[in-house]
Amino acid sequence: MSRKRTYAPIEPHSASNHNEAPNPLTSDDPDHQSNIGLEYMSRADLDAFGRDLDGIRQRVLDDLGQKDADYIRRVIRVQRAMEVLGRIGLFMPFFLPAFIAGLALLALAKIIENMEIGHNVMHGQYDWMNDPTINGKTYEWDIVVPGHDWKRTHNYVHHTYTNIHGMDKDIGYNLLRIDDGQVWYPNHRFNLPLAFVLMLIFEWGVMSHGVEYGDFRAGRISEAEFLGQKERAWRKIRRQLVKDYLAYPLLALPLVPFVGWWAPLAVLGGNFVANIIRNIWTFLVIFCGHFPAEVQTFEEEDALGESRGQWYVRQLLGSANISGSTLFHVMTGNLSHQIEHHLFPDIPARRYPMIAPEIRALIEKNGLQYNTGRLGRQIFSVARQLVVYGRKPDDPYRIGNSPESKALRRAKREEAARREETAEAARMAA
Repeated sequence: MSRKRTYAPIEPHSASNHNEAPNPLTSDDPDHQSNIGLEYMSRADLDAFGRDLDGIRQRVLDDLGQKDADYIRRVIRVQRAMEVLGRIGLFMPFFLPAFIAGLALLALAKIIENMEIGHNVMHGQYDWMNDPTINGKTYEWDIVVPGHDWKRTHNYVHHTYTNIHGMDKDIGYNLLRIDDGQVWYPNHRFNLPLAFVLMLIFEWGVMSHGVEYGDFRAGRISEAEFLGQKERAWRKIRRQLVKDYLAYPLLALPLVPFVGWWAPLAVLGGNFVANIIRNIWTFLVIFCGHFPAEVQTFEEEDALGESRGQWYVRQLLGSANISGSTLFHVMTGNLSHQIEHHLFPDIPARRYPMIAPEIRALIEKNGLQYNTGRLGRQIFSVARQLVVYGRKPDDPYRIGNSPESKALRRAKREEAARREETAEAARMAA
């Protein structure tokens, strides 16, 4: 008879010194200061705003403990039970209600594993527990995206350079035009249908995001690093395809004499549909948290040299929340509190609803907008953005293949190269 696994109790203040948070952008020029947030507050007020948010963060860290550990372990147990029951249901294609229930449970299990467990654990939100099964540095989630590369493109790149053009690749995922600051190309006429296709295959889009061919071609990463990304991607793809579309259908072969030749195909199809449902849900949550109207984007030169308070302002201006019930928030991995997540990405997401009222009051007190709305409203807002920015702009500098736009991008590259040379010379002189 198996015994329930026991864990050592979590000591108070175990997370007080926990820190996996990104840092503000520094500048090679010590005299350069960011101008982010100055239309709302003075620099002194921005510093005070940063201290207020740091205080909220530390108060949460000091309070983390046994109840948070119990929560994530309980979620994992429930998720695993749902997956087991879901897969059992898929092995009953001869009884349609059980098969449909199994499909629904498997889809829910995949959503929870992806959102509330995988995403949050790999942010290091529970590393302070010192539990190797939910350690952000070693956890591997149940999608085709290798955790190693996702943590670089998401935890580091996206959360450090949030909504900065040319640095945050999550702006449109190198496919869609969702902001006026992006140059327009003819394929952007198909923004909405392309977004629909991306929604269905979202995990594959995120996976390709981590294989940085463009950075390799531009010399920003080495060949060895690029080949490592490719190898990890292929290894993870093989693992996921074999598990969902070969191993489980093969386990249904004993049903063939009783049900028919289509039993393994029904299991394969159930896995396929569950993955599609998970992709659709993840896409909607992510896009509604990043791309509704009034979410702002920035230029690199505006962010360089930012203070902690300015980094916080950039995070909240570049995010949006989705309102809903407690169950809805769990199903989103609490990424429905995208503002709180971008402010404190390494704090357990279950804490976001608890601090959201205080965060909102502080934001509005300082004259900033707390962008939130129901799921339907945010979906409509994102769709409208895709339609509006899919139209060809009148400004030739916004059209990617125009001579004016090419000249502008060339000038920006040359200026960036000059800044790098100046910084390198200063480092050598020092």
